[in-house]
Amino acid sequence: MEIYTIGFTKHSAQDFFETLRRTGVTRVIDVRLNNVSQLAGFAKRDDLRYFLKQICRADYVHELQLAPTQSLLDAYRKGKSSWAEYEAGFHELMSMREIEKHIPRDLFDGVPVLLCSELTARRCHRRLVCEYLEERWGNVEAIHL
Repeated sequence: MEIYTIGFTKHSAQDFFETLRRTGVTRVIDVRLNNVSQLAGFAKRDDLRYFLKQICRADYVHELQLAPTQSLLDAYRKGKSSWAEYEAGFHELMSMREIEKHIPRDLFDGVPVLLCSELTARRCHRRLVCEYLEERWGNVEAIHL
């Protein structure tokens, strides 16, 4: 199973949606904790749902089971924990939530894309979600756009 990932930071709306359209995305799975922030610009929940349907003919799903907790995110962003601590904490959170059992595999049918704000997947939980699902489900290939 291929799972694409993308972040919207530092992308113009044109670049972002053209990338998704060229990829053939059928569903964007938003893994952000907060998807209505004014800082999100074109990637705010309702706007994003509209643009995805109109431009890419793609569905939009906000999946909080694949998002970090506020406390985990705040500790990392405020420098109270390292990336390694955040990564371990998020892995523990996914394990505790048993996402491999509670997230239906058919959510990833078609051409799914995990969405977060980070420009690259290197230090983003969307990469960690893919790695975790590969460990639990096997046959998961992450393709970071």
